[in-house]
Amino acid sequence: MKRLFNTTIFLSLMLFVFTSFEANAQCKGFAKKVCKAKLESFMHDGNYHAAILTEGEEAELYKTFYSGQEYRMAICGTDNLPPIEFKIMDANRNILYSNKDHDYSNTWDFSLESSQQLKLVITVTTFEQASEAPASGCVSIMFGFKID
Repeated sequence: MKRLFNTTIFLSLMLFVFTSFEANAQCKGFAKKVCKAKLESFMHDGNYHAAILTEGEEAELYKTFYSGQEYRMAICGTDNLPPIEFKIMDANRNILYSNKDHDYSNTWDFSLESSQQLKLVITVTTFEQASEAPASGCVSIMFGFKID
């Protein structure tokens, strides 16, 4: 009986691990297929930042950007999600950009006068009309830079 119980727990854990891995793999595929195209003429930096988020959830990402370089940041979410808000903050928590002020635009082109690490705060907003189960889906953040 104990052996059957241990086998059942092991199989349940394996199913959970493989399901989580598959969801992340699908999210990375979404990033490659959908979000990378939003970089357009900017060269992708080679990193795929993607996660499954639920409406109302927030994620943070820190990234270093260098002076004299023109960048594009693109944020994409699956179609079932409400608008995705993102804010860019400097080390002093000054908001450099918020897409909420720009009709939830999903791209931002920028350059910096000095190299610095910026904090990106991504929030999946909520639908005005609540449903039984909150919407959940893939959210991807991509970065590109101009090549002269």
